[in-house]
Amino acid sequence: MKHYSSHLNRNMEFKVYGHRGKPVLFIPCQSGRFYDFENFHMSDVWAKWIEPGQVTVYAADCIDDETYACPGGDPRSRIEQHERWYHYMVDELVPTIRHLSGERNWQDIPIMTFGCSLGAMHAANLFFRRPDLFDSVLALSGLYDPGQYFGGYIDDLVYQNSPCLYLPNMPWDHPYIHMYNQRNMVFCVGQGAWEDEPLASTAWLQQILREKGIYAQVDFWGHDVNHDWYWWYRQVEHYVPRFL
Repeated sequence: MKHYSSHLNRNMEFKVYGHRGKPVLFIPCQSGRFYDFENFHMSDVWAKWIEPGQVTVYAADCIDDETYACPGGDPRSRIEQHERWYHYMVDELVPTIRHLSGERNWQDIPIMTFGCSLGAMHAANLFFRRPDLFDSVLALSGLYDPGQYFGGYIDDLVYQNSPCLYLPNMPWDHPYIHMYNQRNMVFCVGQGAWEDEPLASTAWLQQILREKGIYAQVDFWGHDVNHDWYWWYRQVEHYVPRFL
């Protein structure tokens, strides 16, 4: 499906997999596209919940080549463009998903975010910034700090899009903390090839959540578990039933 984004001044696309059930917002890996959910066969893994009507997956588009995956670009311009994409997601795509989901289910069902690698960071950031819109998150092999993407550059927008930076400063009585603890969160990472940075970032996030009294399942899979689709398929099969 294609619709115009006033935040990004362009047409954006997404694809719907399913006919009813819990809405799941899938964000692709770095520089990916909405059709990666199908092209990388993640749709085959989710089919066991899609076909009987337990979930409907809404595969979104990203613009990482203009933001996080644009290392030669001006960092302020990059993060400003990411913030526009963020507002496209929460102000334009989410209302569309809620409308489509409402038509299919005859009720408003909260949305789950899901992603792997950079998609996991986006999924987590969407969830943490707007727990009023999302009731659950499944984030696999994510980086939750700006280090790899922005190096030492930090400004207000990099800060507010980096869970490992803004969560520690959230006041103890912030209403979001209570909301988080009514939600369902799973963060998982392997300890094999290409998982070093996601492993460190996930461990950092785990420490912050513990210190804040935010209850989430944070799991570290074995040293043979690589930063790869094969393992993300297995993690999806393991964790998705706990969200249904």
